[in-house]
Amino acid sequence: MPDAADPAPMNTPSRRSFRREGEERRRQDLIEATLDSVAEHGLQGATLRTIALRAGVTAGLIRHYFPSKEELLQEAYAALMGRMTEQAKAALVMEDASPRQRLAAFITANLDAPIIDARVFSLWATFIGRASADPALAHAHREAYLGFRNEVEAVVAEVLAAERRNPDTSQLRHHAIAINAIIDGLWIEGCLAGEMFSPGELAAIGIKTVEAELGLEPEGEENQ
Repeated sequence: MPDAADPAPMNTPSRRSFRREGEERRRQDLIEATLDSVAEHGLQGATLRTIALRAGVTAGLIRHYFPSKEELLQEAYAALMGRMTEQAKAALVMEDASPRQRLAAFITANLDAPIIDARVFSLWATFIGRASADPALAHAHREAYLGFRNEVEAVVAEVLAAERRNPDTSQLRHHAIAINAIIDGLWIEGCLAGEMFSPGELAAIGIKTVEAELGLEPEGEENQ
């Protein structure tokens, strides 16, 4: 899409400072500027010029790192989804925690800030809306989905092993698909109408539902 139709306002909002800290840092700065631009202008309005203005660089420099706007959008979407997965995985780093406690922490992280966030949801919905017509975005979505589902499978395998249950690969896959759907549904509710829920309510519902999916007894009832 030619940049001549750029809708950027004359008074450009605060630009993200562009630091000369190496190739990877520059790429990340451009990805962040892209997400900012998409959040403000949408996919069509986030032209190379608006992205360059926000990053404080020239459109030509963007093309040095990303040959096309499509490739830049793909990388931005992958970064958005990868960040959410990494934030959820960080909750798994718990000393002296049981697999079941780690599972609960993982679910809670997915259903709380900063993963539950109106801006994040808006960006996700914007990209998803175009994925069906954009093979590159569809590929990025598939990779992000499978990456997250693999994390879910790993956590579930630990929990069931601690329960002296050894599910086969197809069973783990089934559980991961179901749990991903549970988390996604509650995440959407939290992003769209977070004020309707009390603190921790969505996480509590998520944990209870996931435990039911896995056939786990409620805490404290195992030995009754």
